[in-house]
Amino acid sequence: MDDASQGIVTAAFLVIGDEILSGRTKDKNIGYIAEFLTLAGIDLMEVRVVPDIEARIVEAVNALRGQYDYVFTSGGIGPTHDDITADSIAKAFGVTIDHDPRAMALLSAHYPPGEFTPARQRMARIPAGADLIENKVSKAPGFRIGNVHVMAGVPSIMQAMLDAIAPTLRGGARILSQTVDADLPESRIADALRTIQGENLDVIIGSYPRMTDGRFSTQVVLRSRDAARLGPVAADVEAAVAAAKAMEAAKKA
Repeated sequence: MDDASQGIVTAAFLVIGDEILSGRTKDKNIGYIAEFLTLAGIDLMEVRVVPDIEARIVEAVNALRGQYDYVFTSGGIGPTHDDITADSIAKAFGVTIDHDPRAMALLSAHYPPGEFTPARQRMARIPAGADLIENKVSKAPGFRIGNVHVMAGVPSIMQAMLDAIAPTLRGGARILSQTVDADLPESRIADALRTIQGENLDVIIGSYPRMTDGRFSTQVVLRSRDAARLGPVAADVEAAVAAAKAMEAAKKA
Protein backbone atom coordinates (compact mmCIF):
# COMPACT_ATOMS: atom_id res chain seq x y z
CA MET A 1 0.00 0.00 0.00
CA ASP A 2 1.49 3.34 -1.00
CA ASP A 3 1.72 6.49 1.14
CA ALA A 4 -1.13 8.25 -0.66
CA SER A 5 -3.56 5.40 -0.01
CA GLN A 6 -2.69 5.58 3.69
CA GLY A 7 -3.31 9.32 3.89
CA ILE A 8 0.38 10.05 4.36
CA VAL A 9 1.88 13.28 3.00
CA THR A 10 5.68 13.38 2.75
CA ALA A 11 8.30 16.10 2.48
CA ALA A 12 12.02 16.73 2.20
CA PHE A 13 14.01 19.74 3.35
CA LEU A 14 17.00 20.94 1.33
CA VAL A 15 19.41 23.29 3.12
CA ILE A 16 21.58 25.23 0.69
CA GLY A 17 24.78 27.06 1.56
CA ASP A 18 28.53 26.75 1.95
CA GLU A 19 28.28 28.59 5.27
CA ILE A 20 26.27 25.73 6.77
CA LEU A 21 28.71 23.07 5.61
CA SER A 22 31.72 25.06 6.82
CA GLY A 23 30.20 25.55 10.25
CA ARG A 24 30.38 29.32 10.02
CA THR A 25 26.59 29.48 10.27
CA LYS A 26 24.76 27.12 12.60
CA ASP A 27 21.53 25.82 11.09
CA LYS A 28 18.43 26.77 13.06
CA ASN A 29 15.85 25.82 10.47
CA ILE A 30 15.83 22.00 10.44
CA GLY A 31 14.32 21.56 13.88
CA TYR A 32 11.78 24.32 13.30
CA ILE A 33 10.49 23.00 9.99
CA ALA A 34 10.42 19.43 11.34
CA GLU A 35 8.09 20.52 14.14
CA PHE A 36 6.08 22.75 11.78
CA LEU A 37 5.47 19.89 9.34
CA THR A 38 4.65 17.38 12.07
CA LEU A 39 1.95 19.69 13.40
CA ALA A 40 0.65 20.07 9.82
CA GLY A 41 0.35 16.30 9.40
CA ILE A 42 3.26 16.11 6.94
CA ASP A 43 6.05 13.56 7.42
CA LEU A 44 9.53 15.03 6.99
CA MET A 45 11.33 12.05 5.48
CA GLU A 46 14.70 13.47 4.48
CA VAL A 47 17.01 16.43 5.04
CA ARG A 48 19.92 17.23 2.74
CA VAL A 49 22.57 19.94 2.97
CA VAL A 50 24.30 20.96 -0.26
CA PRO A 51 26.89 23.61 -1.13
CA ASP A 52 26.41 26.66 -3.34
CA ILE A 53 27.15 24.63 -6.45
CA GLU A 54 24.53 24.73 -9.19
CA ALA A 55 24.92 21.12 -10.29
CA ARG A 56 24.54 19.83 -6.72
CA ILE A 57 21.43 21.94 -6.11
CA VAL A 58 19.84 20.86 -9.40
CA GLU A 59 20.61 17.21 -8.70
CA ALA A 60 19.15 17.35 -5.20
CA VAL A 61 16.01 19.25 -6.19
CA ASN A 62 15.19 16.90 -9.05
CA ALA A 63 15.79 13.81 -6.92
CA LEU A 64 13.69 15.04 -4.01
CA ARG A 65 10.76 16.55 -5.90
CA GLY A 66 10.13 13.26 -7.65
CA GLN A 67 10.21 11.27 -4.43
CA TYR A 68 8.16 13.36 -2.00
CA ASP A 69 4.91 15.33 -2.03
CA TYR A 70 6.66 18.54 -0.99
CA VAL A 71 10.19 19.90 -1.07
CA PHE A 72 11.20 22.91 1.02
CA THR A 73 14.50 24.72 0.55
CA SER A 74 16.25 27.37 2.60
CA GLY A 75 19.13 29.65 1.68
CA GLY A 76 20.66 31.23 -1.37
CA ILE A 77 17.99 33.69 -2.52
CA GLY A 78 19.66 36.90 -1.32
CA PRO A 79 21.26 39.80 -3.22
CA THR A 80 24.88 38.63 -3.48
CA HIS A 81 26.71 36.89 -6.32
CA ASP A 82 26.84 33.55 -4.51
CA ASP A 83 23.06 33.41 -4.02
CA ILE A 84 22.38 31.00 -6.86
CA THR A 85 19.38 29.04 -5.61
CA ALA A 86 16.80 30.75 -7.83
CA ASP A 87 18.88 30.14 -10.97
CA SER A 88 19.49 26.54 -9.94
CA ILE A 89 15.78 25.90 -9.35
CA ALA A 90 14.98 27.36 -12.77
CA LYS A 91 17.53 25.01 -14.32
CA ALA A 92 16.11 22.03 -12.43
CA PHE A 93 12.66 22.75 -13.88
CA GLY A 94 13.97 23.68 -17.32
CA VAL A 95 12.45 27.18 -17.29
CA THR A 96 13.80 30.68 -17.79
CA ILE A 97 14.42 33.17 -14.99
CA ASP A 98 14.14 36.95 -15.02
CA HIS A 99 13.10 39.93 -12.92
CA ASP A 100 9.49 39.20 -11.97
CA PRO A 101 7.18 42.26 -12.27
CA ARG A 102 5.32 41.30 -9.08
CA ALA A 103 8.51 40.96 -7.07
CA MET A 104 9.97 44.13 -8.59
CA ALA A 105 6.86 46.07 -7.54
CA LEU A 106 6.99 44.71 -3.98
CA LEU A 107 10.66 45.56 -3.49
CA SER A 108 10.51 48.90 -5.29
CA ALA A 109 7.77 50.01 -2.91
CA HIS A 110 9.71 48.70 0.09
CA TYR A 111 13.03 50.53 -0.47
CA PRO A 112 13.42 54.31 -0.30
CA PRO A 113 14.10 56.09 -3.62
CA GLY A 114 17.58 55.30 -4.92
CA GLU A 115 18.10 52.31 -2.59
CA PHE A 116 16.60 49.62 -4.80
CA THR A 117 20.02 48.81 -6.18
CA PRO A 118 20.89 46.29 -8.90
CA ALA A 119 22.10 43.92 -6.16
CA ARG A 120 18.74 44.12 -4.39
CA GLN A 121 16.96 43.69 -7.70
CA ARG A 122 18.54 40.23 -7.88
CA MET A 123 16.07 39.20 -5.19
CA ALA A 124 13.25 39.84 -7.69
CA ARG A 125 14.55 37.23 -10.14
CA ILE A 126 11.97 34.44 -10.15
CA PRO A 127 11.72 31.32 -12.37
CA ALA A 128 9.03 31.51 -15.04
CA GLY A 129 5.70 30.08 -13.89
CA ALA A 130 6.46 30.29 -10.16
CA ASP A 131 4.11 31.73 -7.54
CA LEU A 132 5.49 34.16 -4.97
CA ILE A 133 5.73 33.34 -1.27
CA GLU A 134 4.99 36.34 0.92
CA ASN A 135 7.76 37.67 3.16
CA LYS A 136 6.35 39.89 5.89
CA VAL A 137 9.78 40.48 7.44
CA SER A 138 11.86 41.99 4.63
CA LYS A 139 9.49 41.84 1.62
CA ALA A 140 11.89 39.92 -0.67
CA PRO A 141 9.66 37.01 -1.69
CA GLY A 142 10.32 33.32 -1.86
CA PHE A 143 8.62 31.31 -4.54
CA ARG A 144 6.84 28.06 -5.25
CA ILE A 145 7.21 26.09 -8.47
CA GLY A 146 5.67 22.65 -8.81
CA ASN A 147 5.93 21.00 -5.41
CA VAL A 148 9.09 22.93 -4.46
CA HIS A 149 8.92 25.83 -2.00
CA VAL A 150 11.99 28.07 -2.04
CA MET A 151 12.58 30.14 1.09
CA ALA A 152 15.20 32.33 2.72
CA GLY A 153 17.85 30.95 5.04
CA VAL A 154 17.45 33.62 7.74
CA PRO A 155 15.36 31.83 10.40
CA SER A 156 12.91 34.66 11.10
CA ILE A 157 12.23 35.12 7.38
CA MET A 158 11.91 31.39 6.70
CA GLN A 159 9.44 31.08 9.56
CA ALA A 160 7.38 33.96 8.18
CA MET A 161 7.34 32.29 4.77
CA LEU A 162 6.21 29.00 6.32
CA ASP A 163 3.33 30.83 7.98
CA ALA A 164 2.41 32.29 4.60
CA ILE A 165 2.27 28.94 2.82
CA ALA A 166 0.72 26.94 5.67
CA PRO A 167 -2.87 27.33 4.39
CA THR A 168 -1.84 25.96 0.97
CA LEU A 169 -0.31 22.73 2.27
CA ARG A 170 -2.19 19.46 2.24
CA GLY A 171 -1.80 17.59 5.49
CA GLY A 172 -2.19 13.89 6.01
CA ALA A 173 -3.19 11.79 8.99
CA ARG A 174 -1.24 13.16 11.93
CA ILE A 175 1.10 10.99 13.95
CA LEU A 176 0.02 10.74 17.58
CA SER A 177 2.37 9.94 20.45
CA GLN A 178 2.35 8.57 23.97
CA THR A 179 5.24 8.49 26.42
CA VAL A 180 6.23 5.90 29.00
CA ASP A 181 8.87 6.94 31.54
CA ALA A 182 11.10 4.13 32.77
CA ASP A 183 13.22 4.65 35.86
CA LEU A 184 15.81 2.24 34.46
CA PRO A 185 18.84 2.33 32.17
CA GLU A 186 17.95 1.69 28.53
CA SER A 187 19.93 -1.57 28.47
CA ARG A 188 17.55 -3.14 31.03
CA ILE A 189 14.55 -2.93 28.70
CA ALA A 190 16.21 -3.00 25.26
CA ASP A 191 15.41 -6.67 24.55
CA ALA A 192 11.80 -6.29 25.65
CA LEU A 193 11.32 -3.20 23.50
CA ARG A 194 12.79 -5.01 20.51
CA THR A 195 10.27 -7.82 20.98
CA ILE A 196 7.34 -5.43 21.42
CA GLN A 197 8.36 -3.49 18.32
CA GLY A 198 8.54 -6.70 16.28
CA GLU A 199 5.01 -7.60 17.33
CA ASN A 200 3.59 -4.13 16.65
CA LEU A 201 5.01 -2.85 13.39
CA ASP A 202 2.28 -0.21 13.03
CA VAL A 203 3.56 1.59 16.15
CA ILE A 204 6.98 3.26 16.12
CA ILE A 205 8.84 2.79 19.39
CA GLY A 206 11.65 5.19 20.22
CA SER A 207 13.92 4.73 23.23
CA TYR A 208 15.72 7.78 24.61
CA PRO A 209 18.20 7.37 27.49
CA ARG A 210 18.65 10.21 29.96
CA MET A 211 20.81 10.94 32.99
CA THR A 212 19.62 13.13 35.85
CA ASP A 213 21.77 13.71 38.94
CA GLY A 214 23.97 10.78 37.97
CA ARG A 215 21.04 8.38 37.63
CA PHE A 216 20.15 6.77 34.28
CA SER A 217 16.56 6.53 33.11
CA THR A 218 14.78 6.01 29.80
CA GLN A 219 11.91 7.72 28.04
CA VAL A 220 10.02 5.47 25.64
CA VAL A 221 7.97 7.31 23.02
CA LEU A 222 5.30 5.48 21.02
CA ARG A 223 4.06 6.96 17.74
CA SER A 224 1.17 5.87 15.54
CA ARG A 225 -1.53 7.31 13.29
CA ASP A 226 -4.06 5.04 15.03
CA ALA A 227 -4.92 6.35 18.50
CA ALA A 228 -6.47 3.02 19.43
CA ARG A 229 -3.13 1.25 18.99
CA LEU A 230 -1.14 3.45 21.36
CA GLY A 231 -2.84 2.35 24.59
CA PRO A 232 -2.32 -1.41 24.22
CA VAL A 233 1.31 -1.06 23.14
CA ALA A 234 1.99 1.42 25.95
CA ALA A 235 0.56 -1.16 28.36
CA ASP A 236 2.99 -3.76 27.00
CA VAL A 237 5.89 -1.35 27.50
CA GLU A 238 4.75 -0.52 31.04
CA ALA A 239 4.55 -4.25 31.81
CA ALA A 240 8.06 -4.76 30.46
CA VAL A 241 9.36 -1.90 32.59
CA ALA A 242 7.65 -3.32 35.69
CA ALA A 243 9.16 -6.75 35.02
CA ALA A 244 12.63 -5.27 34.59
CA LYS A 245 12.30 -3.30 37.82
CA ALA A 246 11.17 -6.42 39.66
CA MET A 247 14.20 -8.28 38.37
CA GLU A 248 16.47 -5.43 39.52
CA ALA A 249 14.89 -5.55 42.97
CA ALA A 250 15.30 -9.32 43.18
CA LYS A 251 19.00 -9.03 42.40
CA LYS A 252 19.46 -6.54 45.22
CA ALA A 253 17.48 -8.62 47.73
